[in-house]
Amino acid sequence: SFGSRKILKGLSFSVATGEILFILGTSGTGKSVLLKTLVGLLKPDQGEVWIDKRETSKLNELEYLEIRKFCGMVFQQPALFDSLTVFENVAFGLRKHYRWPEAQVKEKVKKALALVNLKGIESKLPAQISYGMQKRVSLARTIALEPKILLFDEPTTGLDPITTNAINRLILDLSKKLKTTSIVVSHDMQCALEIADRILVLDQGQIVDCGTPQELRRSQV
Repeated sequence: SFGSRKILKGLSFSVATGEILFILGTSGTGKSVLLKTLVGLLKPDQGEVWIDKRETSKLNELEYLEIRKFCGMVFQQPALFDSLTVFENVAFGLRKHYRWPEAQVKEKVKKALALVNLKGIESKLPAQISYGMQKRVSLARTIALEPKILLFDEPTTGLDPITTNAINRLILDLSKKLKTTSIVVSHDMQCALEIADRILVLDQGQIVDCGTPQELRRSQV
């Protein structure tokens, strides 16, 4: 709740290891609030959040750091550091969390950029590349830490149809290559039907439907 306004109400679901789950719903129905609650950026007033057999909703900020190392969050906006190069942006989390030799950092950055189909732009600043490429750099920065769980908040917002399709295929490919669990908040039903293992539909903070793409095609909700 925010004040007297309840955003999420009586909501319960689980996500299997390696699954791609899409959370769909109109604007203002609580999708992003749900994602931020899962990763500990918001605390639920009641209820529990379990991640990898650990109840996380009561953890303090320091305790949550270990959880966040294997929960990678990709926000709506790329949120890159404007004054840092692409290489430095992707290396930022690696340098912050680990005391690795620079050669190892370089190898991790190179691998992450290759996974999102970006090569030869390491020395460029964010302002020198397209918005779609910035989104992919943001994704590379997240997967460089090799998280077990990837959370996407409207990853295709503001993108043209061709780039939107490329990002969606990227989510699918990364989930298979890295064997990550992916939770994608979106309003794009078509893309969910194409790449999701399961789709959860939110309306006014509650689950109104949940199932495979095939099941939702037959749904009358």
